[in-house]
Amino acid sequence: MELYPLKFKPILKERLWGGTKLKDVLGKTIESDITGESWELSGVPGDISEVSNGPLAGTSLNNLIANHGEELLGKSVTDRFGDEFPILIKFIDAKQDLSIQLHPNDELAKQRHNSFGKTEMWYIMDADPGAKLIVGFNKDVEKEEYVYSLQEGSLLDLMNYEEVEEGDTFFINTGKIHAIGAGVLLAEIQQTSDVTYRVYDFDRRDKNGNLRELHTSLAVDAIDYKKKDDFKVSYSAQTDVVNEMVDCPYFKTNFIELSQSMKQDVSDRDSFTIYMCVGGSATISNDWGRASIKRGETILVPAMSGKVEIETKGAKLLEVTI
Repeated sequence: MELYPLKFKPILKERLWGGTKLKDVLGKTIESDITGESWELSGVPGDISEVSNGPLAGTSLNNLIANHGEELLGKSVTDRFGDEFPILIKFIDAKQDLSIQLHPNDELAKQRHNSFGKTEMWYIMDADPGAKLIVGFNKDVEKEEYVYSLQEGSLLDLMNYEEVEEGDTFFINTGKIHAIGAGVLLAEIQQTSDVTYRVYDFDRRDKNGNLRELHTSLAVDAIDYKKKDDFKVSYSAQTDVVNEMVDCPYFKTNFIELSQSMKQDVSDRDSFTIYMCVGGSATISNDWGRASIKRGETILVPAMSGKVEIETKGAKLLEVTI
């Protein structure tokens, strides 16, 4: 089949810390007042994305890969990941602070959970005045000091806080302790994994009055205890050009702010291309079709595409490949 640019039905997730910005700011169709995540493109078992546009509407991502693996993903991607979609794309609305957490690396995740690890990046789309992230420690910490801080309720004293605004971008490698703070709306790109070690949750209770599970013992050997200033992404934001943001073994992300239409030759990528719209709107087309995108929406352009045209009078896009 000649594969056109594909859109998918958002998979919406209620969260204890969620709010209404996914509806109020991004226009998602949501009734709940505690919707924290919109999974835009997912191959996570139990949460497989489904096409929402064109002749393939209703087809699952898994079926697409089974029937059009290399054409959809690219040979280099199928060689590495087989029939698994390697990244998970989300928008996240934190009305309250998320739990303090971290993610294991590939080796630990495979050993313990038969899963990928979870390297991720965040692009801040909207932030209330004074909104912050927790990213890493504010000093080098010994394992015993960390365990003691949990027991004494003083973990927050060891955390590094980063005030944020729209456009700020953070790369969160495995082992780095972190949390999204209240008032932040962001785009997240990550390895396909839902393995999270929650270590502190502000003693909050769910709707049934229960404390959420903590993963204290699992986390101890997965944490990077060193203070590292390696998380804030510095990138150019020149208009009408492709600006590199992140290039890691799991995904590559570029920032593209357009004031006019752009054509791209993607024939040598041997990878699918994802466009997350973080501002404005555009229409994206290849030789076999087109799809519109606006802030808060995502499009997957198949690897078989030779050229892509982005038609717009103003848009900000995150471009993601493998």
